[in-house]
Amino acid sequence: MTPITEAGIRASFVNCSKGEARRLGVPRDLLRAPWPDLDFLGWRDPGAPERAYLVAERDDGFVGVALRLAQGVRRSVTKTTLCSVCVTPHTGPGVALFTAPRVGPAGRQGNTVGLYMCADLDCSLYVRDKKQTELGERFESLTVGERVVRAAANLDSFLDRVLDGALAGTRG
Repeated sequence: MTPITEAGIRASFVNCSKGEARRLGVPRDLLRAPWPDLDFLGWRDPGAPERAYLVAERDDGFVGVALRLAQGVRRSVTKTTLCSVCVTPHTGPGVALFTAPRVGPAGRQGNTVGLYMCADLDCSLYVRDKKQTELGERFESLTVGERVVRAAANLDSFLDRVLDGALAGTRG
């Protein structure tokens, strides 16, 4: 991923108002982010743990999406769950259901789309074996490059559903 500034992050959001984008908590150590290993920048808001954000680079520029952690979703501590983006297995709370308002009129009417993702939003690092879950090593025959391509396609599919036919440059 190409490094992005705080101003670029705030300008990239498509499913929240400009005022909300101005007020959201941006990661403090952007200069230390492992940019070459990231397919998207994702973070949880330390001041509001039910909020999360991700910024992905697409053909038409950066797209930022505000997310909310779905409440009341119970996860078994003993069962394994897969992230829908990177297909990394986690136990218990390692995967969370995040929802995002759709862009445009659908979002203003309260329509959202959801996605089960790594709760720490570190999919890019899991897919590249830079970080491991509590389950340890992956048991998958795909190469790292193939896993990166699959994760990018899965994330693009989610972003397409958030954009729901809206132009990427349109702010909701």
